[in-house]
Amino acid sequence: MLGGMRAFLLVVGLAACAAAWPQSVVFINPGKSDEVYWVTAAHAMESAARDLGMKLEVLYAERDHTRPIEFARELASRPAARRPDFAIVSNDYATGAEMLKVLDAAGIKTFFAYSTIPVGERAATGGPREKHKGWLGSLEPHAEDAGYLTARALIATARKAGARAGDGRLHMIAIAGDRTTPSSIRRNEGMQRAVAEAGDAVVDQVVYAGWARDKAAEQAEWLFARYPQATMVWAGNDLMAFGAIEAYGKRGGVAGKGAFFSGVNTSKEAMDALRDGKLAALAGGHFICGAWAVVMLYDYSHGRDFRDEGLELDRTMFASFDAASAAVFLERYGENFDRVGFRRFSKVLNPKLKRYDFDFGQLLR
Repeated sequence: MLGGMRAFLLVVGLAACAAAWPQSVVFINPGKSDEVYWVTAAHAMESAARDLGMKLEVLYAERDHTRPIEFARELASRPAARRPDFAIVSNDYATGAEMLKVLDAAGIKTFFAYSTIPVGERAATGGPREKHKGWLGSLEPHAEDAGYLTARALIATARKAGARAGDGRLHMIAIAGDRTTPSSIRRNEGMQRAVAEAGDAVVDQVVYAGWARDKAAEQAEWLFARYPQATMVWAGNDLMAFGAIEAYGKRGGVAGKGAFFSGVNTSKEAMDALRDGKLAALAGGHFICGAWAVVMLYDYSHGRDFRDEGLELDRTMFASFDAASAAVFLERYGENFDRVGFRRFSKVLNPKLKRYDFDFGQLLR
């Protein structure tokens, strides 16, 4: 009897210590350490981790396709006591499968945020908690929304301005991110859906600038020369939009007058460009995906599994910004997301919460 009681108390004590011990998370960030979007994503994750008493380490891959895999190997090579409890990774440039293989073999639980391994490319990996038991799940912003919202607003602006070509149609140039990242592919699909719905718009050409401002500027120069009838430029992120605007300015054009531009992301430069009329359309807020992933892992580590909502979540996160909501965002957050209060989104800390709400619009109200 006494031995059984001692064993019971030991188990309870160990459980209490585990609950009190801060869970450690490493985010393998595919972006650059001076790239506004990915730095903002990391800042939001840091705020969520602070709120929830978790330890977060951010490793920047600096847009080097090989570094995420190198980081995974480095984490796996650490002594067991120094390995993180969780790794949050993205499938940018299709590096996810190799990272998963390395991390899972080292006993590091893996969660995909922003982009996951496409279903058609899972022969070696299977799905979450199948071949790799440590692959917990994924959370993706519904990336098609970004392309659709911005293209629809861009077309509406050009239509209102009467920016039709001689054939009576609204002509668009599209500068996309890359050919392999799922979020890039889906943004393009959203853009194409908006164009198809419009009926009076046409995409003259789609190019890929690798998310880079300078590459987009270079491409836009010859695109403007090739398609003088184009009055709309849709871009997969804000940096590529700025590159195209710079190229248009070199030709003597003024963004928001002779041609209209759209972008994605919530950088201050993008918000200012929207308020100044240089950008006709802007969507963003999906940087928060990593912070939501931290909330989900906090709940998981405290006994509230997210499997009841699904192991692979694809949720609306994008907000369509106008001048007023841009001003609210800059005043309320800037680069500091401590005002969000991530504890209120945890199911463990709010037992009445039945479903995660990841819509960014709620943070602007």
